Amino acid sequence: MKATRNAASGSSESPAPSFYAAAAKIYPREISGRFTRIRQRTVVVLLGLFYGVAWLQWNGRQALLFDLPARKFYIFGLTLWPQDFFYMALLMIIAALTLFFVTALAGRLWCGYACPQTVWTEVFIWIERWTEGSSLQRMKLDRSPWTGRKLLRKGGKQLLWLLLAAWTGFTFVGYFNPIRELGSEIGHLTLGGWASFWIVLYSAATYGNAGFMREQVCKYMCPYARFQSAMFDKDTLIISYNDNRGEPRAARRRGSSAAAQGKGDCIDCQLCVQVCPTGIDIRKGLQYECIACAACVDACDDIMVKMGAPGGLIRYTTENAVQGKATHIVRPRMFVYGAILVIGATILGYSLATRTPLILDVIRDRNALYREVHGDHIENAYSLKVINLDSKPHSYRLQVSGLDALEIAAPSGLIDVPAGTVGTVSARLQVPSDLATGVHKITLTLAAADDARIAVREKTRFIGPRP
Repeated sequence: MKATRNAASGSSESPAPSFYAAAAKIYPREISGRFTRIRQRTVVVLLGLFYGVAWLQWNGRQALLFDLPARKFYIFGLTLWPQDFFYMALLMIIAALTLFFVTALAGRLWCGYACPQTVWTEVFIWIERWTEGSSLQRMKLDRSPWTGRKLLRKGGKQLLWLLLAAWTGFTFVGYFNPIRELGSEIGHLTLGGWASFWIVLYSAATYGNAGFMREQVCKYMCPYARFQSAMFDKDTLIISYNDNRGEPRAARRRGSSAAAQGKGDCIDCQLCVQVCPTGIDIRKGLQYECIACAACVDACDDIMVKMGAPGGLIRYTTENAVQGKATHIVRPRMFVYGAILVIGATILGYSLATRTPLILDVIRDRNALYREVHGDHIENAYSLKVINLDSKPHSYRLQVSGLDALEIAAPSGLIDVPAGTVGTVSARLQVPSDLATGVHKITLTLAAADDARIAVREKTRFIGPRP
């Protein structure tokens, strides 16, 4: 093998390959089109929900609040407790199944339109364009020496990035700590240590991921890009370049016929590469870095219109369609994902619709199995924990069954429990001595006095003297 001389050292050894290289900065070019408009509107809607919902009020409290210290999750009119973890777990399963279903059907639409990394990166790029100009102007600015103008533009961008990141961190923590109280604590400089830590951490994560790392998160850090191929098949909707129509690539005059010149429709303008937020060339085929944002589709369609050719050289399609075969939207994996998703959603919806906003925990008094009262009665003592899961207060009536002549000595009246709180009540049950021998299974029933639909039953034991 012929050796290559190293010009710097004069040696005849071949240069060692570089395994580590800094990632080249990507300057995505501005583009307009139907998919770009859809993506921009989606960003506005999602960010509007994120920043706005935290300020909504519901019955005098924050509408959406995950109060970890109090172990309560408020979701508008619904209050979930640790005992309701089943719903949260089922919701996570449904979310994962939805992602699998959408991916198998339409590829990485989540990545291109709704992923938080994509959404915040889009906004950070908007700020960058507003402060530093177009992609060409930004490249020129980065190569130019430091001047007052460059410092002003760069500093303005960083300041706006920091403000947006800080507001994002503040809003995020506001879903776990009442946001109005959080704002008041910041204004009065009384913010606690943990709240400060999480605001700073989430602000730094937003600033770093959306401002600097950007496509690196999608390409190297996100696991979704790695396992998506397991959910793709030849009928999955992807963004693809039509080789049969586009090749061979060559420049030509506007309005001229590509076929007459023996050329493909692609004029090799590189615009599809310049607008790509991850810097890939879609003409090389499907790549895991592609987030299906369709910026290349808008760019190519715009060029095709100018060249007098039909659009769709780069388009949403399927591998089967590219090969001239029929696309099957309804296929076995879609049935499986869809069926599981429908079953899970049905179970969740039914469980929430029939959920009783009341929990009763019965704990026997362990200090004494029983005691004699009034000379001819046996009494058992219990501690009742009444958890009102509803968003309004209730008064509850206690009833007992399972043993003849069993009476409630205490409580004598209704049990009042405010909304979303736990009430602790001491209960005493009595039965005549001649009926109390041995161990008996009994049932305590607790029902709301103002709503017969709210009722729970709990089984326990009544213990008397040995026969």
